[in-house]
Amino acid sequence: MSEIPKDLLYTEDHEYVKPAGAPGEVFIGVTDFAQGELGDIVFVELPKVGASYKKHDVFGTIEAVKAVSELYSPVSGQVVAINTRLDAEPALVNTSPYGDGWMIRMKLSDESEKSALLDAKAYEAKTG
Repeated sequence: MSEIPKDLLYTEDHEYVKPAGAPGEVFIGVTDFAQGELGDIVFVELPKVGASYKKHDVFGTIEAVKAVSELYSPVSGQVVAINTRLDAEPALVNTSPYGDGWMIRMKLSDESEKSALLDAKAYEAKTG
């Protein structure tokens, strides 16, 4: 069974939104369920700091041994940091999806978009 932290928000595309400590900023990555489905992650393509995305825009790709998938922004905002560790250690997404395996840090342009995301209970129901 996948780990689903209770304090995060989730998308139907298996991304998560995690508070980043600074007002209006969040970490975004893929869920434990997603990394488990993908298998061994070998490459992550992330955007440049300063890039802006609207909700559902593709912000990068994730490549595993058996598949390549697009990464969708769960919210609108501007990228304020990327996890450069993933360049050399893409497997952090497998070993610590909610910790060291985060992908981007984003400054939200519309906090209200978070209300459309799934809470842990709803995401758990979706993933079974």
